Amino acid sequence: MKHCLVVDDSSVIRKVARCILEDMSFRTSEAENGQEALNKCLGEMPDAILLDWNMPVMDGIDFLLALRKESNGETPKVIFCTTENDAEHITRAISAGANEYIMKPFDKDIIEAKFQEVGLI
Repeated sequence: MKHCLVVDDSSVIRKVARCILEDMSFRTSEAENGQEALNKCLGEMPDAILLDWNMPVMDGIDFLLALRKESNGETPKVIFCTTENDAEHITRAISAGANEYIMKPFDKDIIEAKFQEVGLI
């Protein structure tokens, strides 16, 4: 079973994403900021990361840059999931190593489509 780490400072977003992902047969874990997510990845590297941009402690872009420098840090498929939807943010995320980009709000169809595009399903 593939593992997806959901990284968002909103417990509601994490819960919604977890329900969708578990319905898609993913094992899920959660982190509420980038530092917590990085610590979890160092313990067990997930197959996928659904990542918010704006979070306290460490934001999504700083997390992604740090993750990609770690051993096996290139392994997870990282899908940004954020309200930051201008071209500059999308370009910056892809340049930092994101595999895909989802705009909030999202639903199961959007997540399934993006996960399929990056080869997770």
